[in-house]
Amino acid sequence: MPFIGLSGRVAVVTGAGSGIGAATARRLTAEGCRVALVDRDGSAARAVAKECDGETLVVCADVSDEADTSAYVAAAVARFGPVDLIHLNAGISGSFGSFAATDVTDYDRVIAVNQRGVFLGLREALRYFRHEDRPGAVVVTSSLAGLRASAAIVPYTASKHAVIGLARSAAIEGAPHGIRVNVVAPGRIETPLQSHALKALDDPDAERALRTHSPLGRMGTAGEVAALVAFLLSGEAPFITGGVHVIDGGVDVSDPMRIQE
Repeated sequence: MPFIGLSGRVAVVTGAGSGIGAATARRLTAEGCRVALVDRDGSAARAVAKECDGETLVVCADVSDEADTSAYVAAAVARFGPVDLIHLNAGISGSFGSFAATDVTDYDRVIAVNQRGVFLGLREALRYFRHEDRPGAVVVTSSLAGLRASAAIVPYTASKHAVIGLARSAAIEGAPHGIRVNVVAPGRIETPLQSHALKALDDPDAERALRTHSPLGRMGTAGEVAALVAFLLSGEAPFITGGVHVIDGGVDVSDPMRIQE
């Protein structure tokens, strides 16, 4: 059954060239949305657009750039009319290593995309929906790393903590205007970004353990996250805003003292 209130809507998805963003674009077009796929890699986004079952627009943009952020929303409006839904998903992992070894250049690069990009996207969403005097729904992709800590991916962890604060602040400001803002916090999901993280371990045994470490015994799929995003953007979630919605196979509630049966 399709979600209520998505058919005919106009959506913008950042980081749509792969992973969760690509899955969201496919899911929203399947639900009847017209979707602007935003990515720095235009060729990747165009490949995803060919897989979508509906009207799409590909916009090559840098989410960390202020002018590009305004431009990708404007491009969607110019092609499809007023925007209703936004998924701020674009993100990079950065390098892996100890806190003490973290390079400030890498830190700044990750923060620019993952944190600044979400700040600019949320600010543009609030400005756009308020100027147009219309309700809207926004979902931000954080991570389980935004709720926990890791000394091995410090820039990524910092950025994903930060976007939760940004999104919840935007939810407070947007609520009186009918603008809902929610966060999804995926755990280990089968995406190119996750594959990069697992390969960085350079340890097949550790990789196998991480792939099956959730209580459900597997990694999640990008499509499963996209389904949650679509629900939060839909008319079936009208009273949900400011929430952080974990999708991790139970990792966040796993019991380290549990005796295996």
